[in-house]
Amino acid sequence: MCGIVGVLGDHEAAPILVEALKRLEYRGYDSAGIATVNAGKLDRRRAVGKLVNLSDQLVHEPLAGKAGIGHTRWATHGAPTVTNAHPHRSGAVAVVHNGIIENYREIRAELAQHNISFETETDTETVALLTHHYLSTGMSPVEAAFAALDRLEGAFALAFLFDGEDDLIVAARKGSPLAVGHGDGEMFVGSDAIALAPLTDRITYLEEGDRAVVTRAGVEIRDEKGRLANRPIKTVSIDNTRVDKAGHKHFMAKEIAEQPKVIGDALAHYLTPENDIHFPEETIDFAKVDRIVMVACGTAYYACLVAKYWFEQIARIPVEVDIASEFRYREPPIPARTLALFVSQSGETADTLAALRYCRDKADTILSVINVPESSIARESDIALPILAGVEVGVASTKAFTCQITVLFLLALKAGELRGHLSSDRRADHVSALRAIPSIISLALDQNEAIRKASVRLSESRDVLFLGRGLMYPLALEGALKLKEISYIHAEAYASGELKHGPIALIDKHMPVVVMAPRDTLFDKTVSNMQEVMARKGKVILVSDDAGIEEAGDDVWTSIRMPSVPPLLTPILYAIPAQLLAYHTAVAKGTDVDQPRNLAKSVTVE
Repeated sequence: MCGIVGVLGDHEAAPILVEALKRLEYRGYDSAGIATVNAGKLDRRRAVGKLVNLSDQLVHEPLAGKAGIGHTRWATHGAPTVTNAHPHRSGAVAVVHNGIIENYREIRAELAQHNISFETETDTETVALLTHHYLSTGMSPVEAAFAALDRLEGAFALAFLFDGEDDLIVAARKGSPLAVGHGDGEMFVGSDAIALAPLTDRITYLEEGDRAVVTRAGVEIRDEKGRLANRPIKTVSIDNTRVDKAGHKHFMAKEIAEQPKVIGDALAHYLTPENDIHFPEETIDFAKVDRIVMVACGTAYYACLVAKYWFEQIARIPVEVDIASEFRYREPPIPARTLALFVSQSGETADTLAALRYCRDKADTILSVINVPESSIARESDIALPILAGVEVGVASTKAFTCQITVLFLLALKAGELRGHLSSDRRADHVSALRAIPSIISLALDQNEAIRKASVRLSESRDVLFLGRGLMYPLALEGALKLKEISYIHAEAYASGELKHGPIALIDKHMPVVVMAPRDTLFDKTVSNMQEVMARKGKVILVSDDAGIEEAGDDVWTSIRMPSVPPLLTPILYAIPAQLLAYHTAVAKGTDVDQPRNLAKSVTVE
């Protein structure tokens, strides 16, 4: 979950490293640091907190050199302190690391027998100490780095910089992403293409187990068996890696506002002018699928829960949805004619990737829905469907979620048609309605001020309940997650029918209850649940359409008015008020909207 960058350039590395780290700060912001080699001498600077603290330090303590590595940290082993911040150094080597070294205690014990002591609480320091130990035996820098890598167990991306070597970075990946950028007489290393976008658009993605020896002349890559491996150089679109707020106060606000456009982009990608749904030719034949297993984490898991309703109702396929971290250790049986479907914004989510690898030789087909086409999950899938949301920087996922469920809805329609449960005319009706969603979302965004006012009231609460039925149940779960992620208010979500089975005990005059309830066939039952809440002095925030708000009456605490859409499309629309409620509540509380405490955007460690 940490961010790594490395530079072998023609210009001073420190400002380039800091600028690249700004683009990776969504990966971690507990601390940051850089190391450079200048006139053969290795040196480093580190600071706790946001990257601006490191920038301030570099003003007073400049760091020269045209070769360097940098890191922005999300703490795993050891508290966020200067001592625990990366790069870690031992003698002639400095190391930056994303991941977890699982056998670091064993290596520490071995190093202690050589009277090698430790200064930090981190697993990463062990890598630096071990590499330095091998250097002391007479190994070259590359030999020492490779020898250390041979000893490591766990998941990691690593970059090594050496004293006396101003034209060398050694890089390696196992379980965590890492890419090499190619310039004109310059070379770069980064956790992803976003970090390297201003520097180059020519990227080589390291494969699992790869080790790279990087110099200004190029890169030599060896695979996990030590064989030379020529990985392709790919050209990435600079537009797809642009990171700016475009005039908005926060990235999250910008990304919420972008949803009409990015959903439109996804629809344009998958729909023909004749309203046919076009997937790659090799897309699975759903007529031969007996069961779908969907696996994801966090918001992507809730996208899968939404899709479960669609696949079962439209295509009549049984669907099991699982949290990746549970799935991978439960070792579930995967019968024949099973489609394994994985959803991940980054395409690097560690638990989801591990679950995919578990299914690889068991499921008939591995299908992924991802936002990063060159990610590990995409590369290791039989079929990868991009959601085309563009770069999402805010930790709380917004546009990626709505693009995920948009693509999953199209997939469910295709499955229904191929299985004979959806006529071409009915499919065309659904597609026509879906084409209108971007403009309808724009209307929903016009409710921003009304939602802001409701959020100011919500921000005074300590606990919030979310309720929803049918397709609104996963949206209630997503709304509760968003609220607690960025406002730090305790929030829980329940299927409305579960209210009387326990949660109603929590209802009193201090408890706001957000009810997601478009006027559909389940609305009358939801109104009954609302009455039960209000009878106990609970404060109902009703999110509904005109008909629903009118039928609910005047006793609700406040209402948020949504446009009307066909029932199957309500999850895409009702994601907007869920996001805006969380956003404005966080702003009212003064929390860090884009970088909430203890969270990182891309969870690449277990």
